[in-house]
Amino acid sequence: MTLLYDFALFCYALLLRLAAPFVPKAAAWVAGRRGLLPRIGAALAADGAPRVWFHCASLGEFEQGRPLMTAYRRAHPGTKIVLTFFSPSGYTVRQDWPGADYVFYLPLDTRANARAFLNAVRPQLAVFVKYEFWYHFLTETRRRGVPAVVVSAIFRPEQVFFKPWGGFFRRILGQLSHIFTQNQASADLLRQHGLTRVSVAGDTRFDTVAATALAPPRPLPLVEAFVADGAPVLVVGSAWPEDLPALGPLLRRYAGRIRVLLAPHEITEGHLGQIEAVLPGQVLRYSQATAATVAGARLLLFDNVGLLSQLYRFGQFAYVGGAFGKGLHNTLEAAAFGLPLFFGPTYGKFQEAVDLVALGCATPVRTAAELETAFARLLADEARRLKMQDQALDYVHQQAGATARIMAALGALNASR
Repeated sequence: MTLLYDFALFCYALLLRLAAPFVPKAAAWVAGRRGLLPRIGAALAADGAPRVWFHCASLGEFEQGRPLMTAYRRAHPGTKIVLTFFSPSGYTVRQDWPGADYVFYLPLDTRANARAFLNAVRPQLAVFVKYEFWYHFLTETRRRGVPAVVVSAIFRPEQVFFKPWGGFFRRILGQLSHIFTQNQASADLLRQHGLTRVSVAGDTRFDTVAATALAPPRPLPLVEAFVADGAPVLVVGSAWPEDLPALGPLLRRYAGRIRVLLAPHEITEGHLGQIEAVLPGQVLRYSQATAATVAGARLLLFDNVGLLSQLYRFGQFAYVGGAFGKGLHNTLEAAAFGLPLFFGPTYGKFQEAVDLVALGCATPVRTAAELETAFARLLADEARRLKMQDQALDYVHQQAGATARIMAALGALNASR
């Protein structure tokens, strides 16, 4: 099975190299790993400080890992943090994050790469955020006696680990020193399959979004001018092209009554043009906005990154994208500001979305008509909106605290070594 695993990864890397001339993300993935291990070795060679290694697949997992990295630095100021990403979308945005001492791409998971990487990094602890269970990296950490844990993990019965033929993948999980799950169902599922080094700690993203909502707001004078007339504000976060057929009719119907802050998931000229076509002449790109022009638009389109979590504080409603495609994006950022949520039908893999729907704080929709009906009902019922606001805020703050629980467990894990 190991040979099949290695062959599959070889084919994956080969396909990315073939796609690189045509696909920017593939090009970034390939370029970022060119000469990677010598660069890692050179960067760390003269640094004798103890190190802990955090790995995040992409930007979403970084947000889950951020509070834990911050807490670890605070508790262990003499320890250096080495942060790795698999995806270019995580690395390119967070490569200069000051909370980590070193930020690299993760080398492809081969036996030789795992040994060379761990020889250079020499971590005292390896922390994987949510998922990405790499066979050779985990095998090598275990061989060296380096504790390796995964945090904010969530598992479902249909995953490959729990299939009758999934023994190889269960053995990968068995290499971990401990698995901290988001919920009890995940912990029970793992134990049913013989994985007992498990505990329920919750989702560290709750700590991130709660802290963001309580922090002093970032000054955004153009946004403040855009919403200054007091019209209801709909914040659209991480929109994909697949969201536009459902979202477009709502935006057109209410163009004269609401203001819209829209942050697409990917900033490409083609996607920005699609959004502008929804409301011709009424969309203003943030990069082109001025104090004199911003009030004249009905939709402020954010053609940059890094502001979405700050935009929710201006809203009364939120639509979160992705659930008409592969999967829903971050709903907790909006919930932390008490915004009632709308999103598409593909949300069942996200525990927080399931919880918010069950609490009545979020409304999944399948069509444009369903979205218009649900939004109209809520727009007309201020008392119901405020009740949903309180429920969302209570949910976020009740779920916070995963970081402290994991930090306490890591302290016990280190003490037992």
